[in-house]
Amino acid sequence: MKKPILLLLFLMNAFFAAAQHDKSLDTLWVALSKAKTDTMRYRAARSLAHEYYLSTKRDSALLFGAQALTIAKKNKWARKEEGCMGLLANVYGDMGDYVKAMSYYFKAMKIAEESNDRFEVGNIDGNIGATYIQRGDYQRALRFLQAARKIISDFDSLHKSPDNMEYLVNTYLNIGDCYIYLNKLDSAEYAVKIAYDDCKKFKIEELGRAQRDLGEIAAEKGNEAGALRFFRQAFASDKALDDGVDMCTVCVKTANLYHQYKQQDSAEYYAQKALQLAAATNNEQTVLDAAKLLYTFYDEDHNVPQAYKYFKIATAAKDSIYSQDKIKQLLSIDFDEKERQQELQTAQKEAQTEAENRLRTYILSGGLGVLLLLALIFWRNSNQRKRANALLQSQNAEIEKQKKNVETTLGELKTTQAQLVQSAKMASLGELTAGIAHEIQNPLNFVNNFSDVNQEMLGELEDELNKGDIEEAKAIAADIRQNEIKINHHGKRADFIVKGMLEHSRTSTGEKTLTNINVLADEFLKLSHHGFSAKDKDFKVELVTHFDPLIPRMNIVQQDIGRVLVNLYNNAFYAVNEKAKTAGPGYHPEVTVTTGAVDGAVMIAVKDNGIGIPDSIKDKIMQPFFTTKPTGDGTGLGLSLSYDIVVKGHGGKINVQTKEGDFTEFTIIIPLA
Repeated sequence: MKKPILLLLFLMNAFFAAAQHDKSLDTLWVALSKAKTDTMRYRAARSLAHEYYLSTKRDSALLFGAQALTIAKKNKWARKEEGCMGLLANVYGDMGDYVKAMSYYFKAMKIAEESNDRFEVGNIDGNIGATYIQRGDYQRALRFLQAARKIISDFDSLHKSPDNMEYLVNTYLNIGDCYIYLNKLDSAEYAVKIAYDDCKKFKIEELGRAQRDLGEIAAEKGNEAGALRFFRQAFASDKALDDGVDMCTVCVKTANLYHQYKQQDSAEYYAQKALQLAAATNNEQTVLDAAKLLYTFYDEDHNVPQAYKYFKIATAAKDSIYSQDKIKQLLSIDFDEKERQQELQTAQKEAQTEAENRLRTYILSGGLGVLLLLALIFWRNSNQRKRANALLQSQNAEIEKQKKNVETTLGELKTTQAQLVQSAKMASLGELTAGIAHEIQNPLNFVNNFSDVNQEMLGELEDELNKGDIEEAKAIAADIRQNEIKINHHGKRADFIVKGMLEHSRTSTGEKTLTNINVLADEFLKLSHHGFSAKDKDFKVELVTHFDPLIPRMNIVQQDIGRVLVNLYNNAFYAVNEKAKTAGPGYHPEVTVTTGAVDGAVMIAVKDNGIGIPDSIKDKIMQPFFTTKPTGDGTGLGLSLSYDIVVKGHGGKINVQTKEGDFTEFTIIIPLA
């Protein structure tokens, strides 16, 4: 009796759910029919498209999505156009029509870029990457997905929200899928586990997909039991959400696993179940996957009628997805994307060329003006001899005035240059502030702690003297003396740090002092490391030093060489930190500082195993205002000022060796004389 009752309850729930959904659609239909303005018509059509998309009625979703897009285009509502295009792309993607999906994604991307909507650009990058996964182009998919991960991660660090986290989880899962298909299982497992943990922590609905991917990784590693456990968990999670497409995918994976281990009955059972779910969801890709499996299984069983049946189903699905016209359209979309990138580059070059031409025009105009003025002066001299003296006096006065103007302009230019150099120095000073605070706290803690201990020991000394125990009193006095030595040592260390800070911040006097290069390099390495770590709490790097104890002390401008070292250290930390964001768990950031004596000079080398410098820009890095960092992260003055300090200020050399994606090593050579 229980089974009929349970069935009745299930049917009643399904009926009421369907009735509720139909009621919602009826309300939107009424709103659309009664809408008097384009704004009201757009909202109703957009909502109907979304509701039909959620209920997998894709034809209706396309119809109302196109209607909403037409209204948005008519009124030039760019953001609403972008939203409609994203929805239509999602619908076409679910239908397996990747050509139209990609077309709408790239159109939406162009609108998002023009409106400078960084988050939406990242979201569309992720959707394009997911579509390339469906197309089987995993390298290209990774390029878009890594771009999406960086944008969404940066955005989420500023604007925490569940939606951001859901986008980020989906991106990590898609990255994991790419690595699975590329057979990079460790990288895949790293990405999927991040998504899996976030799904459980924030209760995100992609938990089933994360479990499915972990099951596939376990299967690839030969862990049959672990794979089946994850697949069962994934099916249960997807069933709770009534996600037929993902349930179908899990069944396909399970069937493949059983087939791999020669359990044919179970493999055929799950393949049949996958095909039923695929047909119910009207998803051509899953129909193709399930039908191909069944064709393979029955072909191995030599069951020709059944094999032929599923071969026809698979062929029909494949023709629907991969028709020749769609392949041509997809190639056209790829060409359009390259053309879009080329347009951006061309626009940048045209803007640069226009600025250069404008500057040349101003220079030529000025030169022509001067020549015309001189010609006029000579003509007047030849034709007005009688007024030559008066004219010469007038010209002399004018020349003196221009000379003063030139001198004034040069003075202003020198002042501006000095201010610019000081601003760059203060920028590096700001980066050191956090490191200075941390570094100076250590000797101050020692001073305070030993002072407190001496206070207690003086009390004990007094007690022992009162008791007449002279030997114990002498022992305590010796300990107090040792503590005072330590207080003095750490006090001098704090004094050194403060003096270094003041020297770094003040305008250089150019006075050279006898300096221990090893101590200078070590102190600024620690300060730079603490300063960089204060800005990025997750920053980790191994510091390696090879200081030659035999190099002599040398006369240098301490604050200037300190600034050079700070610039090189900060660039090295930035390079390894950027590489750590994409290199995976096997990467170990490392910065090495080496000193030594070479041919009557002292050498300081700073090497990192970071992102390296491309050969195309290697010759430009010493130019003023040229930087490889994003806007706002660098001024382009660090290496330029460092070059001037080493080469012009100390008669030395600064060289760079690098390999893109591998390492960078800057070498400073300063002559002893």
